[in-house]
Amino acid sequence: MNPRVGFVTQVTMGLDEQLAFAGEAGFDYVEILMDGPVDRGALAEREETVGRHLAEGDLDLVVHLPFPTDIGSPYAGVRDGAVATQRRCLDVASDLGAEKAVLHPESSAWEVAWDHEDLRRHIDESVRELDAYGAERGVEICAENLFGGAYTIDTIDGLLAATDVSMTLDTGHARVSGSDAADTAEFVAEHGDRIAHVHLNDTRVPRDEHLPFGAGNVDFATILGAFDDDWSGTLSLEVATESVEYLRHSRAALDELLPEIH
Repeated sequence: MNPRVGFVTQVTMGLDEQLAFAGEAGFDYVEILMDGPVDRGALAEREETVGRHLAEGDLDLVVHLPFPTDIGSPYAGVRDGAVATQRRCLDVASDLGAEKAVLHPESSAWEVAWDHEDLRRHIDESVRELDAYGAERGVEICAENLFGGAYTIDTIDGLLAATDVSMTLDTGHARVSGSDAADTAEFVAEHGDRIAHVHLNDTRVPRDEHLPFGAGNVDFATILGAFDDDWSGTLSLEVATESVEYLRHSRAALDELLPEIH
């Protein structure tokens, strides 16, 4: 495989610090989480500064769209508002030169009243709309497998069949959903042509821990080894930290592993 490597920014750390670190540490791109102090309005206001950091660090850009937004709501007004919000985010992402946008295919509807089949139908419709909107602006939408909702690692093949959207594979979410490394590798072998982006989310237990890469016990060699030799997607280290040193450590551990793949 020939991936590019980046990391997901943390809203609890300064964006300027993280962008400067990404360039200094030799990352290929950053994945900016568009939420909180770095939401679409804040990013739009800082377009020139962010663009300068990206250029100085020779960095590409991926964005993570805000969540939760109820793009699968059974109520049309709520759903339309959520889709409109994500459209505006894609406008900002496109202006910044983002090539991919991670999207949560989700609904916060009351699951006692609405079963997953109903919600998936609404999610599919919204994903198709956002996928087309992103494509018009040069941004590839990558729908992420979640846990405990309508689209997990066990059911997201339905979304892939119903739409043309690309996928973000989150290793931690897969584990929380009951998928071990062999199960996830089997999914990759079947759907690797649709997976454009990966969240390297390490865990010790079936919980969404976002540990530094290698600090947990996810068998990344098995999962990544299931991709075709010519796979050239993006790998994001997704580490819950307020210290760039854990990102530096994670990058070193990943760099040690990648030559062993295939």
